[in-house]
Amino acid sequence: MKKIILSLIIITTLIGCGAYSFTGGNTGDAKTIQIDFFPNQAPLVEPALTQRFTNELQDLFTRQTNLTLTNSNGDLHFSGEITGYRVTPMSGTSDQTAAQNRLTVTVNVRFENKLEEKDDFEKNFSYYSDFDANSQLTGSILENALDEILDRLTQDIFNASVAKW
Repeated sequence: MKKIILSLIIITTLIGCGAYSFTGGNTGDAKTIQIDFFPNQAPLVEPALTQRFTNELQDLFTRQTNLTLTNSNGDLHFSGEITGYRVTPMSGTSDQTAAQNRLTVTVNVRFENKLEEKDDFEKNFSYYSDFDANSQLTGSILENALDEILDRLTQDIFNASVAKW
């Protein structure tokens, strides 16, 4: 008798936890996702940014959901463009020079949920990374800045579209 009750508790727990997503994403009845190439239309262009952003957005959704990536007619569809890539001085020193610079990337995203049209949006997402003004924005400094920015941008897009944050 005790084994039956214990078995029922374990089965109920496993079934109850099956619908929960640890990522917080809710894709509903969607089975496929289409993420178009995001062209760089910013006044200042970083050549690798377009491919890198698109790949990271695709990777995030395929890692954190059970959606299948498709090239057309996805239940969920992302399109858009990179609209901003700029470096600005952030903090000054006593001799009126910049002590820190900020790289900011802005992306315009159009999200279409073919199964739930009320979830559709077009929105700008922006994030930044600060770096020492005496450093050149190349090599590992650029890589680290883009890692930080793209991690945050893709997570913000994920949250806005399927996590509903």
